[in-house]
Parts: sequence; structure tokens; C-alpha cells
Amino acid sequence: MTDLTALSYTAEHEWIAFDGDVATVGITDYAAEKLGDVVFVELPAVGTSVTAGDTCGEIESTKSVGELYAPLTGEVVEINDAVVDDPSSVNAGAFDAWLVKIRVDGSPAGDLLDRDAYVALTGGEA
Repeated sequence: MTDLTALSYTAEHEWIAFDGDVATVGITDYAAEKLGDVVFVELPAVGTSVTAGDTCGEIESTKSVGELYAPLTGEVVEINDAVVDDPSSVNAGAFDAWLVKIRVDGSPAGDLLDRDAYVALTGGEA
């Protein structure tokens, strides 16, 4: 089980796990639940430069289509092909089904949330 208090979060319902200058990014279980059954995931190609706050992919469910936002500025160094091949894995375990790994340029954005702040943002539902 992932230690949820060790992760950072965004207001766009993404989680981030830092390992040096590489950040692993996924969507939270709260986001996965709100989306419903995920049927399609489009991720940026390895080598793509992403800018914090900009759209970098798409996630589609039986309920809606949503954009994925880069939570950090940097370069995509790895994508999770298993999630692209089996999008339902996001619903099976959102904290295990990471989406991208980004080599971060500079320091992370100051608007990242800790677990308590994220739970407060979701009204205690996270």
C-alpha cells in the first residue's frame, strides 16, 4: 500500500511521488471514482517537454473526457504503457497505476498540496 502522506497532490486531483529530480505522476483515487470506468488514456511521448499547468494528455471514461495537466515543468522520461493498454487499471488502483515520470526542471511548484490539504480540498472524500 502506498503511503498517501508521503505524496504531494494538485488541485487537479493528481498525486506526485518524488525520487530525486524524477516525479512519478498519477491521478488520485478520488478522481478515478468521480470519472467512473476509465476506457482510454492518452499520454505524452517520452522526451516531450511539459510545462506545469498545461495539458499533457487525456483520460476518458464512460461518463466524460478529461484533460491531464502537467503538475510540474520538465521532460517526460517514462510513460506507463500498461495503463495505456489497460485503462481500467486506473480504477483498480489509482495509486498503483501511475501515468508518467517527469524529470523536473528546477524546484517543484509551490502550489502542491500535502495529504491533509488535499483531503480538505475534496471535502474529506479523498
